[in-house]
Amino acid sequence: LICSPTTNWSFHPLSRQRSGQFQHHVLNSVPETAVLTTPPPLRKPLALHIAGVAAASAAAAISDKNKRRYITARKKAKSTMKMLVVDTEREEALNLQIEFEWVLRQEVHAILKQLRTILVECAHRFPVPLYDNEGKKTEKFILSVSPDQLKAVLTLTGDAITQADISFKLCKAPSQTQRTSITHDSPWKLQQVQDAANHLQTAINHIDDVDDSYHFKTSDEVLHVIGNILDALQRGRNSLLVPKKKPIEELIKGRNMKSLVPNLPEDLAVSFYLQSHKLIIAVYQLLNNQGTMQFDSRQAEIGVQWLNDVLLLLMNGQKLCQQLKDKISVFSVYKDFTVGSRSPSALSY
Repeated sequence: LICSPTTNWSFHPLSRQRSGQFQHHVLNSVPETAVLTTPPPLRKPLALHIAGVAAASAAAAISDKNKRRYITARKKAKSTMKMLVVDTEREEALNLQIEFEWVLRQEVHAILKQLRTILVECAHRFPVPLYDNEGKKTEKFILSVSPDQLKAVLTLTGDAITQADISFKLCKAPSQTQRTSITHDSPWKLQQVQDAANHLQTAINHIDDVDDSYHFKTSDEVLHVIGNILDALQRGRNSLLVPKKKPIEELIKGRNMKSLVPNLPEDLAVSFYLQSHKLIIAVYQLLNNQGTMQFDSRQAEIGVQWLNDVLLLLMNGQKLCQQLKDKISVFSVYKDFTVGSRSPSALSY
């Protein structure tokens, strides 16, 4: 069989392939003219697709409707919660107002009464006449610095040193001992004691100025009274805790220096003062160091029991005042209220 290079069997008709020299090869294929008996695959009608779109739209509409219902329900829940918060705040404000009125009518007077008891007890510890206190209490003390640098044996009566024997050694002449004394005829006045007693008296007077039947109407009224009491107590404590400092020239020329017998030379000064719970004696000596004035000092101290008691009671009084002040300050939001005012506008924040 000689085939032409251009021969392409696939383009020959089927009948021609079956004819000719290859007749013994029979192709089991379907003739071109045969009728197809296999039906085409079924397809969904177009209406089903449209119905599907419609169904999807309906489902989306239902989802949107549910979403709108959810948003509405959420808004209603938020609104309800907001109303509950407002109602809770109003109820808390009303409770605070009721407590505020009770504090003004009852507790303030109770604390002032308790405070007065503490301050009167403090007054009884002072060695001066104050609130039925006899005063003029007499105590003896020995103040010294070893070895014999400074020694004072003294008697304290009330707020004055009524007797004292003082001896000390000078730094420029350590072998020389200087002596002086205080006599009953010219006592040494401790002004700090009288100042503290005066401030304590003022604090008690502020309490007595408030009548037991008086009804406080605002927190400012209470804070004003408590502020005056606290100020008086603080000044009283400071009188004992922080002695006033004076230049040495003022000490030398001071009135109390005239109480010393014999008088000291002009370059020497003695000072008695209170600091916290201690009674202190200090001796100062002026020195001329190449034209520059300096001073040397020696100091002795001793604890005084009544001073410790007075300071403790004053501190307790201050604490009680501060507690009341802090409690009243909580109600500062009601500073424009008066007792019995419970209007809705007054109870809103």
